Amino acid sequence: MSDADKYARSRELAARLARVVPGGGHTYAKGADQFPQVGPAMIARGQGCHAWDVDGNEFIEYGMGLRAVTLGHAYPPVVEAVRASLAVGTNFTRPAHIELECAEAFLSIIDGADMVKFTKDGSTADTAAVKLARKHTGRVRVAMCAEHPFLSYDDWFIATTTMDGGIPAAAREETLRFRYNDLPGVRALFDEHPDEIAAVVLEPARTDEPAPGFLAGLRALCTERGALLIFDEMITGFRWHTGGAQKEYGVVPDLSTFGKAVANGFAVSALCGKREFMRYGSRERPEDDVFLLSTTHGAETPGLAAAIRTMEIYKSEPVVAHLHRQGERLRAGTNEAARRHGVERHVQAFGRACNLLFSTTDADDQPSQPMRTLFLQELMARGVIAPSFVVSYSHGDDDIDRTIEAVDGALGVYARALTDGAERYLVGPPSRHVFERR
Repeated sequence: MSDADKYARSRELAARLARVVPGGGHTYAKGADQFPQVGPAMIARGQGCHAWDVDGNEFIEYGMGLRAVTLGHAYPPVVEAVRASLAVGTNFTRPAHIELECAEAFLSIIDGADMVKFTKDGSTADTAAVKLARKHTGRVRVAMCAEHPFLSYDDWFIATTTMDGGIPAAAREETLRFRYNDLPGVRALFDEHPDEIAAVVLEPARTDEPAPGFLAGLRALCTERGALLIFDEMITGFRWHTGGAQKEYGVVPDLSTFGKAVANGFAVSALCGKREFMRYGSRERPEDDVFLLSTTHGAETPGLAAAIRTMEIYKSEPVVAHLHRQGERLRAGTNEAARRHGVERHVQAFGRACNLLFSTTDADDQPSQPMRTLFLQELMARGVIAPSFVVSYSHGDDDIDRTIEAVDGALGVYARALTDGAERYLVGPPSRHVFERR
């Protein structure tokens, strides 16, 4: 079967979706311009770490649900918990008992938090944390880590990117940037903007580990200068450690946000932190005037049921250890395959094993979207969807072995493309960045 026939239905439906949904998807990272032209464009179903497109093609999938599906697609214990919740109603005019159950379960895991409020995505949680910091400090500016690619779709963050249409120019002035692991640089921002910075916001870790003393130094500096320390744990939470990266590194922020892995792909994110800051949204005192995450669907029963069952699994089973073990196997296999093909300078699996990424550079050792797209294209042709190499609890040894075989085959093409040029092997245009940082 030709590639044209193999993905015919997928292309047809994706074209229809693009006519009725801007960008052809509800998340830019899933858009057509993020992937090769030849490959699955629309998914029909998933089970474990496997996904089937609308043409019936089967794939091993990585970075599932933008890294939100940590246990696996349609994971039976989570599905059963959600199914049971549907019989008792999904939303009410007063708080439901499951809200208490989920909040207490969450706070039993995140040591440094006294209160939590649930919402549906990470952007709103991060912006709510910034709002609390501004309320507490009476300041406006936010210092954020320059290397961390996405914190919120709201103005204070998106104004720093190239997709800033519709945002007042003044919003850019509110956000300052620092480099990860550069504690003197953060101190310099405080010196340059005395009594103006409300919060320091960052992922506690991403591709690099924190330098000795960096996170603890941020903690001390924020306390010294009267700003709040906010950790975005959308990715690190329930991957680095069941208790989050803050548990792994022993540094407690004032506020932190979690999502993605909280409910195995169901729409649950969380803002949590110390009571003295979270209480601004409680209306218990005259000064409690922060309109904090008041969302119609924030406490939707099925999502909270999924979160409770997911957290129970994290606590009772070796999920985090499995993510690290399988990620290390995939890292070793990928890097060995790259050495065999002589492309170890150009393709390398890197990052923490539970959140594995890969580099794709051209013959001049520069990051290359054409080469990345070619690598994705050749992986898909061998039955693997991998915008990253982020594993789930459902990735077994056979899945990792099959993926390494696919990587080996794809790197054979990659090696030739370094000499001949990617355009000789790439079908269609290269993928694009969602946005670039200013």
